[in-house]
Amino acid sequence: MGNKLLGKDLIKIGFPKNNAINIALGQINRYRKKEKKESILTEAKEVLSTPEKFKNHGTWGKVAEGLVNPVKVKFNELRNTRAPFSIFGENEIEEQAKFQLYDALKLPVAVQGALMPDAHSGYGLPIGGVLATDNAVIPYGVGVDIGCRMSLSIFDLPASYLKGKDHQWRKILLDNTKFGMNDTHKIKSDHEVFSNVAFSEIPLLKQLLGKAYKQLGTSGGGNHFVEIGIVKIDTPMNEWKLDVGEYVAVLSHSGSRGLGANIAKHYTYLATKQCPLPKNVQHLAWLDMNTHDGQEYWIAMNLAGEYAKACHEDIHRRIAKAIGKRVLVTIENHHNFAWKEMVNGQECIVHRKGATPAAKGELGIIPGSMTAPGFIVRGKGNENSLNSASHGAGRLHSRTKCKAKFTQSDIKKVLKDKEVDLIGGSIDEAPMAYKDIHKVMALQEELVEVLGTFTPKFVRMDK
Repeated sequence: MGNKLLGKDLIKIGFPKNNAINIALGQINRYRKKEKKESILTEAKEVLSTPEKFKNHGTWGKVAEGLVNPVKVKFNELRNTRAPFSIFGENEIEEQAKFQLYDALKLPVAVQGALMPDAHSGYGLPIGGVLATDNAVIPYGVGVDIGCRMSLSIFDLPASYLKGKDHQWRKILLDNTKFGMNDTHKIKSDHEVFSNVAFSEIPLLKQLLGKAYKQLGTSGGGNHFVEIGIVKIDTPMNEWKLDVGEYVAVLSHSGSRGLGANIAKHYTYLATKQCPLPKNVQHLAWLDMNTHDGQEYWIAMNLAGEYAKACHEDIHRRIAKAIGKRVLVTIENHHNFAWKEMVNGQECIVHRKGATPAAKGELGIIPGSMTAPGFIVRGKGNENSLNSASHGAGRLHSRTKCKAKFTQSDIKKVLKDKEVDLIGGSIDEAPMAYKDIHKVMALQEELVEVLGTFTPKFVRMDK
């Protein structure tokens, strides 16, 4: 008998002729293909006789669920009416982004939505889109770069310390940051995130652990960056004994790297198989939170968020060591994530795709561009925005448009005018690609209050 497990092998030992068999084969042939067929069949018999015992098992959990409580796959029609929503800065947002939100608001699981003033179209939910759902999580509502975040470290150093030391600051960025697909640190760091049980219990994550370890403390391509610049504090931050003034600071923007991308791809595939939707909204396929896959995605997404945070911690630790000064305060917050939050008295899953959490009193950082200031903000807890704010200035021109519209010399001129030193950075990330951050901030005054600004001086991005 061949070593590959077939459907008829499972039927022979008593499995019902239903979807549970396809699920079992998919899981086994993906994660346990090196094992002997006989030992897998022995385990399969045990699953068949006591499926409850295997409810949360990495390989057999979904099969057990199919035996105890078979999930019926049914086509989901969109509702004719939209769930309630608010749009902030409507006149600055392209129509396509609005239509993407309108489609999402017609999902049977949609409860409430909002669009931030930096919004532009994306896959599934628009970037800058916020959507609350009832007991359902949408992998593409979270996005591919799960837990992508901003992290700002303010140092115990006056801003004047930056002057006349261009070569040193540039070298600190070059020596301590890595960008893109393959560049990793020669001396790897360990982190407590790697001891998370999900890395050993979920087969997909087990496969990704090695890559995650290699990529710790690195940043992705595209709009990810590490910047050294000046923080200007306008409002005293008493909790950190931070007086009004100007300080040296480091701001980074990056996410969960290959770990998050693979989680997104895997669970989006499962969602589209289990949640058929009209073709134009198939990207919004969801996982029911009461199912094995919904629970597993939730664990994996949260792990990717912790990993993204760990990457930023490693970047900031390396730079702080090179500067030789202590960090007074770190302000950070992620977007591209989903949270369990109360919405009008009901617990919902709130997806923020390219939107910053801004609950009452919550701190965040909203960057402009490499030549425009970012803003340190405190949330006002506006329920119409689902306690959210923008995650940046937002794109004015698509990547393709930038390549046709701008040249490297255009970028050099703008950088020179603003006295910004750039390492890497491609034409599609030109400062001119972004909306006016001052206008964006003015459109969300009811969402956040501004405590200070960050002005980039030395910027590193992927080539």
